[in-house]
Amino acid sequence: MTPQSARVTGTLFQVLGVAVIALGMACGGVSIATQGQGGASGTFVTTGSLGTARLNHTATLLSNGKVLIVGGYNGGGAGNYLASAELYDPGTGAFSATGSLNKARGFHTATLLPSGKVLIAGGSDGMVFTPIAELYDPAAGTFTNTGTLGTARTDCTATLLGNGKVLIAGGNNGAVVASAELFNPATGTFAPTGSMGTGREKHAATLLNSGKVLITNGGTGIAYPATAELYSPDTGTFAATTGAMVSGRILHSATLLPSGKVLIAGGLSWTGFYLAGAELYDPVANTFSATGNLLLARGRHTGTLLSTGKVLMGGGEGATLSGYTDAELFDPTLGTFAATTGAMKVLRSYHTATALTNNKVLIVGGNSSGFLASAELYQP
Repeated sequence: MTPQSARVTGTLFQVLGVAVIALGMACGGVSIATQGQGGASGTFVTTGSLGTARLNHTATLLSNGKVLIVGGYNGGGAGNYLASAELYDPGTGAFSATGSLNKARGFHTATLLPSGKVLIAGGSDGMVFTPIAELYDPAAGTFTNTGTLGTARTDCTATLLGNGKVLIAGGNNGAVVASAELFNPATGTFAPTGSMGTGREKHAATLLNSGKVLITNGGTGIAYPATAELYSPDTGTFAATTGAMVSGRILHSATLLPSGKVLIAGGLSWTGFYLAGAELYDPVANTFSATGNLLLARGRHTGTLLSTGKVLMGGGEGATLSGYTDAELFDPTLGTFAATTGAMKVLRSYHTATALTNNKVLIVGGNSSGFLASAELYQP
């Protein structure tokens, strides 16, 4: 096994209409502390636990500094897709229940709007792909239905644009979707916009400093092509980037750097290998180029921009499908990854990571040969 890739030993199967990678039952993580890379600062500490274990939920930093955890799945069939939601308070380190969704779901999106409300869109309840969208009001602590998506979809992306609208792109509703639509908070409705050049699911969307949205990789249903597209809010259209990506991948991370470039790291290849390769998108040249490799091949991980300008890569699957405790920091100045001083407290993938206003990162839930209620904080 090379450090460049890790073979997926699970099998692809259908769980309640959503394709996932079969999880292995290995209990141990793979340590990267002895790989001879210089250690990077930062440690992990435990914090309060969720009231309900969950994975494939969403986590949204609210205007008041709290974090809204919504929906997800905690196993045992369609009945265990979740409608519940919780709030994390950084001041107390505790989670508390808040209002519940009107429609249970996982694999959905959550977007903080300029009003301070949160748009919950798409996803699946284990039996159907839902077009239902809802708004969470932090002042009332409740969810209310809003306009309906033109196309039901899961594993899509949602991006807040500079004009206050939200771009919903791609996904799956029994077939991979190329269409996109815009949510208008002023009217509470969705309207179609231009379609991507190819259908994509499990892709990533990144708002660039120019106001355009970079769509990277994702599966078409028959391949994971090394392609990317740019959405222009001015024209409502998608266009292919000038240069192809270095690698085809899904389930990767994409993080906007202070320089305006985008770091794309890890993910899963069409041939079933988790990837250690990383690349940078340059919006000026409109091209991609390789950068340093992750110390561990991983997908289903998180990539979080820190106040230092570095990017925290946490957890995910790779050689151990039960998840990693190992975390790494990408240094844009050096173009390299280095292990954090301390490891995560729990093996996890399918989790969320949210940068808090106190410069810490909240890591919540996920999977580790079982569904997790635990949470931890990364302290730079």
